[in-house]
Amino acid sequence: MSKTIEIKVPDIGDFDAVEVIEVLVAEGDTIETEQSLITVESDKASMEIPASEGGVVKALKVKVGDKIKEGSVILEIESTGEAPVAAEQPAASNEPKPAASAPAAPKAPAPAAHAGTPVLRGIAVPDIGDFDTVEVIEVLVAVGDTIEAEQSLITVESDKASMEIPASEGGVVKAIKVKVGDKVSQGTEIIQIEASGAAAPPAAASPAPAKAPAAPQPAQAPAPQPSQAAESAPALASVPPSRTSPTAAFAEAPVPLRNLPHASPSVRKFARELGVNLAQITGSGPKNRITADDVRAYVKQALSTGGASPVGSTLPMGEGFSVLGWPKVDFAKFGAIESKPLSRIKKISGANLHRNWVMIPHVTNNDVADITELEALRQQLNSENKKSGIKVTMLAFLIKAVVAALKKFPEFNASLDGDNLVLKHYFHIGFAADTPNGLVVPVIRDADKKGVLDLAAETAELAGLAREGKLSPSQMQGGCFSISSLGGIGGTDFTPIINAPEVAILGVSRSAMQPVWDGKAFQPRLMLPLSLSYDHRVIDGATAARFNAYLASLLADFRRIIL
Repeated sequence: MSKTIEIKVPDIGDFDAVEVIEVLVAEGDTIETEQSLITVESDKASMEIPASEGGVVKALKVKVGDKIKEGSVILEIESTGEAPVAAEQPAASNEPKPAASAPAAPKAPAPAAHAGTPVLRGIAVPDIGDFDTVEVIEVLVAVGDTIEAEQSLITVESDKASMEIPASEGGVVKAIKVKVGDKVSQGTEIIQIEASGAAAPPAAASPAPAKAPAAPQPAQAPAPQPSQAAESAPALASVPPSRTSPTAAFAEAPVPLRNLPHASPSVRKFARELGVNLAQITGSGPKNRITADDVRAYVKQALSTGGASPVGSTLPMGEGFSVLGWPKVDFAKFGAIESKPLSRIKKISGANLHRNWVMIPHVTNNDVADITELEALRQQLNSENKKSGIKVTMLAFLIKAVVAALKKFPEFNASLDGDNLVLKHYFHIGFAADTPNGLVVPVIRDADKKGVLDLAAETAELAGLAREGKLSPSQMQGGCFSISSLGGIGGTDFTPIINAPEVAILGVSRSAMQPVWDGKAFQPRLMLPLSLSYDHRVIDGATAARFNAYLASLLADFRRIIL
């Protein structure tokens, strides 16, 4: 005879109320015992609520966004009351088995006959819905643990949901078949347990014994009646508290990774890909929910502060690697200090430079160019063009020479895009401009189509705009290769940081007169130090050395530029 039964929210641990984020069944569906009905999420974890018994869904009592708690009605089902589902899945629930068979009831107190016969059983991933495979993000048990039926074993996550997989029966864990990062699907073996050949030990370990002392009060006299025992079976199965919640099973267990951060599975996956510990982030969403923008902001802040996490903690930057927190020092106790904020340019460039230094494998090739004749030509041009107002700088010659070198070595005029190398057929050259507020990089567009005088005029104009803070974003975009010149200040050589997504940058230091052996005697020559930093993922050392040597030869004899 069919009857209508309410399926309620079981014990959900320490949470007063949780939010429904998914409804997994619809009216008219035929559901089975332990089938997931809804997905709920608290500020610490998300979980699926299973059915305590099977039947046909007659009415849904919750919807997405509702707040529910223990005892809330999820849905109403029409059940026949014969508990056929429990009989089909003896491993999932051991309670109906002794109740369904009247002659077995008097023998229940004596399982010793089977206790000496251990049975090794595998527990596999049950039906996980529409997901082909899901990723294991937590393993909640260890070899040697004694587990109970419905105790959570692992936490798995797809791009849409995370869920805990419970044990179908109890026993002692003898082997764990999965690890964090594995992809599992329905039927994948999770663990192997040692159970006692009979179903008595799981039943003894389950909450059913707690009901045994209470049951004899109304049923003490008719206990020998098999028919009454059979009639009581469906009544016991329909009581929601008789089922242990997957989350409650581990509420007191020492599993530090169990409480997932309050973020969607897709955000947690995004954070794992970046090597970010979500426990370090305070969310900006409702109830401090962590969003993808929060993760991006945290990474940007970490890069701008030298890769350090908040004081006193560590920031995982990848497996087996973490960075100590930035030291907090009271500088005032050592003497007088003055504090002022970083300029906006330095904040932006600092974060970008740190990212580039950390993410790009830099190698620097140092060489020198003999610019004795080139410097004489530069001075001659300036002397002849006083009336034009254009002052030819060494940077204009460098840009022209770099364009010629890029044409000869096209891998330097490229960018990485995943596993692809994007080779560019245009030549936009950036140059570092020192301003009172920090470093900026204006870009000379189509430098291959301009002469030295044109380049000199344009660099002077862009440098002036940079010092005045009037550069537009378009005037700092699209660079293929950058030049950082410290010639007017000093130094012998340095390691410039590549300006991503470029793959190389040329550093130029101050030229100096040096004695150079010509085969017969030492001659005074004006030598210009060149420091070429390159991305070793794209460019190897031999190619970089050839590029630098070719560039030096062009600067030594600028007539080669027309060849």
